[in-house]
Amino acid sequence: MTGASPSPWWAADRHADRRPALIQRNRLTAAFRAWFAERDFVEVEAACLQVSPGNEAHLSAFATEAVGPSGARTPLYLHTSPEFACKKLLAAGEARLFSLARVFRNRERGPLHHPEFTMLEWYRAGAPYTALMTDCVDLLRLAATTAGQRRFTYRGRDADPFADPERLTLAEAFDRFAGIDLLATVIGKGETDRDALARAVAAADLRVAPDDTWADLFSRVLVARIEPHLGVGQPTILCEYPVSEAALARPAPQDGRVAERFELYVCGVELANAFGELTEPEEQRRRFEGEMAEKLRVYGERYPIDEDFLAALAVMPDSSGIALGFDRLAMLACGAGRIEDVIWTPVAETQA
Repeated sequence: MTGASPSPWWAADRHADRRPALIQRNRLTAAFRAWFAERDFVEVEAACLQVSPGNEAHLSAFATEAVGPSGARTPLYLHTSPEFACKKLLAAGEARLFSLARVFRNRERGPLHHPEFTMLEWYRAGAPYTALMTDCVDLLRLAATTAGQRRFTYRGRDADPFADPERLTLAEAFDRFAGIDLLATVIGKGETDRDALARAVAAADLRVAPDDTWADLFSRVLVARIEPHLGVGQPTILCEYPVSEAALARPAPQDGRVAERFELYVCGVELANAFGELTEPEEQRRRFEGEMAEKLRVYGERYPIDEDFLAALAVMPDSSGIALGFDRLAMLACGAGRIEDVIWTPVAETQA
């Protein structure tokens, strides 16, 4: 039998313990909104119901349906990100926009994961993705100042949010922390050599299974050997991901094997994921189809492709965009230990 576990967040004594962090979260929200307003960003509200929740292989969505007056049923999903909607607004003519969106991801639960959470996304038309790196620096400092913190700490790791970030490429990180020449396993315009990476991973004393894909091995090294070292002492900007690991980002002009993608880490916690946005509909379709083929292989399901989104890409201007886990940043700024400590009404966890 499956049911929901008790939800004691509403008990008065528990709420009293959580309330200072929740009020601090509200202050952060207000400060961030003011920061964007001062820079002429427009706040937008993306509909949560979408024809596609996103097309990344390992993101799981919540499915529902719309029932029309005639009884006709249309499958819909709660979005995993407001990205598709925001890019359609870029195509419509918005040049600077941001969204503090409630988003939904299934199969995710833990100290840093919650099935419903807040994603802060912002987009700059006509700006390089390096401009988003500067935005991240400013917002980290704003979060620390608003919360009255000089350092962020999480699970024994700390960092100075006022320090300039270290900028580290994936190739540099794999070499430094795992002794692996990552780009030696990437061919041409992003094709990958699974066997070459498998040999390197085995030599680094990490497990290799016969059915591991290149992406599986890449993720294993990233999680086990690299992420624990990121954002310690100072923030880290991890950039230039292999093209195969950047499904919505354009290739980097200096090296077609890597993409204009970076992630921001603080205290070993991934906070943000940014792209120089891909604007080629057919290439985007090809990548989505590859992701959905992998999802079908691993999970036995696939999500539809949003044809309206691909049509919008054809007229979307060159842009850069970023998604930041607002709850995770609030955790660090408030000194909280779990994401639920900074969510006003957490979703009850189901129990088998």
